[in-house]
Amino acid sequence: MRLWDKNSKEALFVRKLGKKDKLSYEDFREFIDTRPAGTVANILISLIHQANWLLDQQLHRLEKDFLEQGGLRERMTRARLAYRSKHGSGDYGVSAR
Repeated sequence: MRLWDKNSKEALFVRKLGKKDKLSYEDFREFIDTRPAGTVANILISLIHQANWLLDQQLHRLEKDFLEQGGLRERMTRARLAYRSKHGSGDYGVSAR
């Protein structure tokens, strides 16, 4: 079986189809049910590449956000301090036992 080049007309078609919002298997059923095994394998490989690219983008964004804004504890501390500065340093309705 021939593996599609990432810029082949077939791969570009699948990539374009994969950009639709709210995709489901139904969006690909016709192609998968009516094509030979080699074509189906290439469709799935193309979709896997798209998913990997999206995950890479998400990881890069999370890293950027972490470097710029800090981790969860740092952001929670900033939020708590901002709340205290806005509402005073009272006990916030929490009673000590």
